Amino acid sequence: MTTPTTARPFTDPAPAQRLERAAAALTANNFAVEILDDAAAARTRIKDLIPEGASVFTGASETLRLSGIDEDINSSGRYDAVRPRGLAMDRATQLGEIWRLMSTPDVIVGSVHAVTETGCLVIASASGSQLPGYAGGAVRAIWIVGAQKVVPDLSTALRRVEDHCLPLESARAQVAYGQPSAINRLLILNAEPHPGRGTVLLLREAIGF
Repeated sequence: MTTPTTARPFTDPAPAQRLERAAAALTANNFAVEILDDAAAARTRIKDLIPEGASVFTGASETLRLSGIDEDINSSGRYDAVRPRGLAMDRATQLGEIWRLMSTPDVIVGSVHAVTETGCLVIASASGSQLPGYAGGAVRAIWIVGAQKVVPDLSTALRRVEDHCLPLESARAQVAYGQPSAINRLLILNAEPHPGRGTVLLLREAIGF
């Protein structure tokens, strides 16, 4: 008689071997990868990676909020922060300009919903505001990724998005915007055509959804 196995919860940090396997695969796919201890280390490293005065757009992310990186970028005055500029503009008359600002910054910073051990990144979005920059519109892209987001393969990544991330994001959106979220757009980055353009800061700790 065999004992059924229980799938690893999507909240558990991946062990060192799995982080290293994901990092090696991402590197082979032309992403720059650094494995860091925690969000505090990523918060420090971001300051080295982004030149002062650069235009920077932060994708909506619990990882950025919880780590303090969102506040560092958007409130410090060190950068040309795109998000507060966009929020101050009139969406009824300046929507095109807002989208252009968000799509083509010098640097976009955010997170992902899953990273696979085969070396791809998966990001879901309701509005899609961060996806053009991630996909290639931004000169550089930086993702801070908690260890719980590492999964074996793409099918598991998609299951993580639907079964784990969506309910949590819907609850957050309901409080923040008065409506649930949805997977209206899905971006899968299998490789980076321009080596080193995309940087993944892979953490040993769990943070975010």
